[in-house]
Amino acid sequence: MREKICWLKEYLESGEDGFLIFLSWAMASSIVGLTVGLVGIAFHVTLEFVTSYRTAHPAIIFLLPLAGLAIVFLYRILHMEKDKGTNFILMAVRANEEVTFKTAPLIFISTVLTHFFGGSAGREGAALQIGGSIASSMGRWAKMNEKDERIMTMCGMSAGFAALFGTPIAAVVFSMEVITVGVMHYSAMVPCVISALVAAGLSYGVGIAPAGYTLLGVPEMSLNGAWSVGILGIFCAVLSIVFCLVMEKTGAVYRRFLPNAYLRIFIGGCIVIGVTLLLGTRDYNGAGMDVIARAMRGHAETEAFLLKIILTALTLGAGYKGGEIVPSFFIGATFGCVAGPLLGLSPSFAAGLGMAALFCGVTNCPLASLILCLELFGMEGIGYYALVCAISYMLSGYYGLYSEQKIMYSKMKPEFINKKVH
Repeated sequence: MREKICWLKEYLESGEDGFLIFLSWAMASSIVGLTVGLVGIAFHVTLEFVTSYRTAHPAIIFLLPLAGLAIVFLYRILHMEKDKGTNFILMAVRANEEVTFKTAPLIFISTVLTHFFGGSAGREGAALQIGGSIASSMGRWAKMNEKDERIMTMCGMSAGFAALFGTPIAAVVFSMEVITVGVMHYSAMVPCVISALVAAGLSYGVGIAPAGYTLLGVPEMSLNGAWSVGILGIFCAVLSIVFCLVMEKTGAVYRRFLPNAYLRIFIGGCIVIGVTLLLGTRDYNGAGMDVIARAMRGHAETEAFLLKIILTALTLGAGYKGGEIVPSFFIGATFGCVAGPLLGLSPSFAAGLGMAALFCGVTNCPLASLILCLELFGMEGIGYYALVCAISYMLSGYYGLYSEQKIMYSKMKPEFINKKVH
């Protein structure tokens, strides 16, 4: 009896500690969600404004090289010229590297400048940096220990992604999964969920509609359908490798032949202008959300996915700022829209599959990719979404957009490998 009483006492004491920890994280993560959510809303509204202005005044693209010089100057004057972008946020969680608060305003301003003047870039990568930087700094100001600071950084990542894209659950799983693939810190789940829901709730509250698409022609589950979806997944896995390699090699070529950062970004901007004029369309400038929406309705140019790869690599490789996630959405959606009918799939449905598969292939995050499908497209077709993400994850190899990402277990067998992506 005495042993049972001692056990009960220990259980109650540990439960009390657990409840206090829960209350502490509920408060901290709510503050992170509120703070990052407000900044994320401001970021979203600003990007929407500059995108509308650029669309109405297409000649503004000729100022892109000057905007590039301003970006390099800002990073130089604040001694952030060696900034590693999203990679540094991953390092902050895994190795507790200190993320300076300066990262948030710098990536905010530089991403806005890139979009305003027509650079081809995304925005979710910037949101991860903004959220991670703010939350990590809040953890240091609150004098949290090393482990709690890491959780704070993940909370900020979740809140930034959720506020901007309106998919809070995918934001949570992505923030927990992308750091070290194969090992998820479940201790961060409650804080990340709270911060993401608060940020997303704020975003909804001010009238920012969450992203969502209605896919047409979703087939019933069948062997023929699975076969077609599987082939599309194989193609998307190969395309994700191509995208990662082009991004890596383009940046390397820029740095080799143009070691001066000012000259590199100026000439890079001129190249983007030249390619844009040569194409005769502005579909590939900015994030390209309108092109993604058209693909989801079943309409895309045959060459769109390839041109987006080229313009995004030319922009980000030169030193402009933004993100790679929305470009991966663009590439996957337009490729799927074009390739799907060749496999007997609806172009609209295949666009959704392609978007999920490309995102999975370049981020190595199959769970986040599947949940993203559910939040964007709904439950119909969930078996096909799971299949295309699983195949893309397995066959995309050990490539990825984030060089500091680690993959802990082999994609082919249950074997510990602990290696960084290429």
